Amino acid sequence: MASSSEKKEFKPFVPMDVDLPEANGVTLIMGILFTVVFAVANVYLGLKIGLTIAAAIPGSILATGLLKILFKRNSILEANLVASMGAVGESIAGGIIFTLPAIIIWGENLTFVSIGMITILGGILGIVFVVPFREYLIVEEHGKLIFPESVAVAEILTNANQGGDGLRTVMKGMCAGGIFKFIGGGFALFNEEPIWAIPKLSTAFGLNAVASLIGVGFIVGLEVAIFMFAGALLAWFGFIPIIKFIGMHVATPIFPGPIPIADMAPIQIWSYYLRYIGAGAVAAGGFISLIKSIPAIINSFKEAMKGLKAEKLEGKIERQCIDTPLSWVIGISVAGFLMAWFYPMIPGLPHLGPLVAFLVVLLSFFFGVVSARMCGTIGASNNPVSGMTIACLLLLATIIKITNLGGNPDASKVLAIVAAGIACVSIAVSGGTAQSLKHTYLIGGTPKKIEWSMYLGLIFAAFASGEVVLLLNKAFVLGSEKAPAPQAGLMKMISEGVMTGNIPWTLVIIGAIIGFVIFLVKLPVLAIALGFYLPIGLSSSILLGAILRVIIEKKFKKNGEAKSRSEKGVLLSSGIVAGDALIGILIAAVITTGHDLSFVGKGLGSITKNPWVSLLFMGIMCIYVLIEISRGKSSKEEGFE
Repeated sequence: MASSSEKKEFKPFVPMDVDLPEANGVTLIMGILFTVVFAVANVYLGLKIGLTIAAAIPGSILATGLLKILFKRNSILEANLVASMGAVGESIAGGIIFTLPAIIIWGENLTFVSIGMITILGGILGIVFVVPFREYLIVEEHGKLIFPESVAVAEILTNANQGGDGLRTVMKGMCAGGIFKFIGGGFALFNEEPIWAIPKLSTAFGLNAVASLIGVGFIVGLEVAIFMFAGALLAWFGFIPIIKFIGMHVATPIFPGPIPIADMAPIQIWSYYLRYIGAGAVAAGGFISLIKSIPAIINSFKEAMKGLKAEKLEGKIERQCIDTPLSWVIGISVAGFLMAWFYPMIPGLPHLGPLVAFLVVLLSFFFGVVSARMCGTIGASNNPVSGMTIACLLLLATIIKITNLGGNPDASKVLAIVAAGIACVSIAVSGGTAQSLKHTYLIGGTPKKIEWSMYLGLIFAAFASGEVVLLLNKAFVLGSEKAPAPQAGLMKMISEGVMTGNIPWTLVIIGAIIGFVIFLVKLPVLAIALGFYLPIGLSSSILLGAILRVIIEKKFKKNGEAKSRSEKGVLLSSGIVAGDALIGILIAAVITTGHDLSFVGKGLGSITKNPWVSLLFMGIMCIYVLIEISRGKSSKEEGFE
């Protein structure tokens, strides 16, 4: 724990008397591009597998490298601003995928303008609600609140500024991921979702041939990947065979399935039954996470409020103390309330009204402060946004039902998702904002410039993300096996449950009990539940990527390079994920125009449909990853450890 004297003695990397460029035309344009790219890439990844990747670390590497190469600039403050803008793109993507796709799955008229406005409102509230507490959380609590990911980004920026070059590694990953996606998802030279039937167990095994899954597995590591795969094994080799064994003796459909179970393929059993059980387990995990966090939530809010009341030192004029004025914070909050009240978020549906609008702003404020402090304690990757969003949705849906705001259950459940969506984006962005402001403090940047650049970036990214959501729905159908949108499926179920009750509660309760049992045996509920909820091919490919990381760490353990090589692998994997996602979006755009590049693969007949061909391509990708990480310099030598 740092003393007050230690806080006063803290000196940022760039001294206050050194004037370096920070916010200008080059950095703002580059930052907007970063925000959009990381937002759409994470929206794509989140709707596909329910996970997102951190943008701050690869963003800091890319920003430093591109500024040096393209513009011959070497200002660490410029790179920090661009990386911060990229990180807010990741945050808004996380907020979007948790809620808004549920509206599309219901078949409602959700436009990219609606998605953009909801995201902008939530995002701006998320940023401004951190501002009053910035000095307390970032400065006064320096040494107490660790902000682990912010420290990592600050170290990367300082090392890269001093001559490191991780840009090449990230760019190689982007090229590899993009090419792999074009071959499989575009030209269809192999099946991206190969399945091996196991008739004796009435189930199947899958290993999705998608490069981004290897990258995600490498990033999250073996522990998380194993727990996800364990959930998938339980679902596909436990529950599906049992359901098939019992259901095959029943000649009529069993709710919620539309056809007899005897006539269902394993993927249909997963779709009609397993997803509800998985949703119950995920919900249980979210509630457990929230309940466990209640003491920290209460303490975080109390401490933050103390910081708001604390006296500020007079006479501060350094750039580290230049912040968005409190009058602007109040004005934006009021404007957000009025917009939520009067603006019709969904065409043809009522406004949220004053009570719900007030609750949205209040919940965004309360959980936003909590989210910011939780990032300081356990990092953004472990921030329980899902649990806080579930709590918001339950409260808002109940109020909407009691007040009959929608006029009917169908409209009410959509309004509940809209309201919770604003709060969810705000909560996610508050955590990301606090993280960016912390490494800005460590570097020696200007908080106000970071905050206002984030406002600018999220406006562009919000509409771009909305277009990607609609694009993926048109190309693959959200809620399907190709784009399951797992978190949004859970929120859809909760909203339906409050408004109509027309869901198979028995299956949901079974899932919740499974989640509670997992908690009792002290295993991570959300990771296992997510594996249960998703198709097995996703979890098995993520596990494959995690195994590659283990191989690298063991290979370089003896010469002491295990950590630095793993970090190089994380950068390569981040590039692979980004490349896969961007080309995936391009392919989806081509599909929506009525064109199809898969004629190349179709011309080769049944060869490309053979699951073993897919496995061969995955093997080639894995070999490339191992070779690329092993060759050349380690991350330490390249200067981004």
